[in-house]
Amino acid sequence: MKPIFPALVAVLAATSAAAAPRPALEVTGGWSRPAVAGTNGVGYLTIVNRGARPQTLVAVETPVARKVEMHAMSMAGGVMSMAEVKAVAVPAGGKAVFGPGGYHLMLLDLKRPLKVGDRVPARLAFADGAKVAATLAVGLGRPGA
Repeated sequence: MKPIFPALVAVLAATSAAAAPRPALEVTGGWSRPAVAGTNGVGYLTIVNRGARPQTLVAVETPVARKVEMHAMSMAGGVMSMAEVKAVAVPAGGKAVFGPGGYHLMLLDLKRPLKVGDRVPARLAFADGAKVAATLAVGLGRPGA
């Protein structure tokens, strides 16, 4: 009878882990490019909202920069421009993509250099009070590209 008990414990543990709900908000594919301390860096990522309610990203912070701003790129009359945005909507069951040529994070006044291979921690804050941790992998381009 003894061999059955450890097997039962293992099955129950696996079942509870499989049944654990996935978070409604998840950040995937975070990356950045190398940058020099004292200058500005950039951050890209995707926010996935598996929830039934839309979410609104209102702030991002990282210990490696004095300040983080959310920016959007746009093209008008053949001229590309960039402007700060105070909030980014993440639709219910959808996602918000921060990538080259669109939304991106400006890491202002870097406190240290960002070198290839570094992993930059970030924390995203949403209008409903939710906070989600993220990591930006520093490399020479989009991971997997």
